[in-house]
Amino acid sequence: MLLTMLKAKLHRATVTQADLDYEGSIAIDRDLLDASGILPNEQVDVLNITNGARFTTYAIEAPRGSKVVGVNGAAARLVQKNDTVIIVTYCQLPAEEARNYAPTVVLLDDGNLIKKAA
Repeated sequence: MLLTMLKAKLHRATVTQADLDYEGSIAIDRDLLDASGILPNEQVDVLNITNGARFTTYAIEAPRGSKVVGVNGAAARLVQKNDTVIIVTYCQLPAEEARNYAPTVVLLDDGNLIKKAA
């Protein structure tokens, strides 16, 4: 049996931009992608702490060091600049492996700087 587990989480990211006219996705600073293990084009769920909205999209790379977390396309209607969000990815593991599995969790401050990564 395969279990769906949390793979990675960027916790309390601050949305830096919302662009309705862009072709969809969420742009994430390359440093944050690397710290979390989220890959460009990987499916992510975005949980908006500010307004309760939830949506699924895919990650794209924003410039390293930019601190960008930019929501694009139709999903831009679900966020505003300065909203606080959680970005999560999942993986599937055999039940035996899942028992000892630990996800990568990256805690961010209001400026999208890494406070703690584990």
